[in-house]
Amino acid sequence: MPSIQHSVIASPRIGRLRDFVVAFGNLVENASGEPAILREGSRLLKELVGIDDWLPDRYAQPSETGYQQYLLHADSRERFSVVSFVWGLGQKSPIHDHTVWGIVGILRGAEIEQSFSRTSDGGFVEHGAPVRLEKGEVTAVSPQIGDFHRVSNALADRPSVSVHVYGANIGAVRRSMYQPDGTSKTFISGYSNTELPNLWDRSKDESRN
Repeated sequence: MPSIQHSVIASPRIGRLRDFVVAFGNLVENASGEPAILREGSRLLKELVGIDDWLPDRYAQPSETGYQQYLLHADSRERFSVVSFVWGLGQKSPIHDHTVWGIVGILRGAEIEQSFSRTSDGGFVEHGAPVRLEKGEVTAVSPQIGDFHRVSNALADRPSVSVHVYGANIGAVRRSMYQPDGTSKTFISGYSNTELPNLWDRSKDESRN
């Protein structure tokens, strides 16, 4: 697998991510509630992942040890965070929850999402058929609309990359992963990176189409 190039800290088109962060901050500040955030936020994220020229390479690197979660931006009040997920060949998550709202957009490749519902005895059963999400498509999760799922790379020959926005600093949220029988283990995911992309050096801007 290619290694992370620590000298790469920005992309010529990183301004697209900056514009998204500013717009999403305004949305969170002014939205009437979660449904409005999910609706308008999905539109904003669909625009962002519709063009693939802005994500610095270091935040799209897979790892043989498991899927990677790179922090791209955390709101200073921790109202939302933006991360890139990178899925290597054959990689998948366990069944897990989020405890906060989240919006997911596919930037590269494709992912398979299987939703789950909880049974009366505390176990988990598949809720509907698996959904294949292609490049440019967006979906949402939330305790209000369905918060248990398992995600995997849909491609056998290359990594897939998705961009997620969550209603908290997701790497600091105590969450749970589950076995089908309902056995759970709490976790705090943290992040795969220790440095953030530089969104704010406008001297690096180029004209954007």
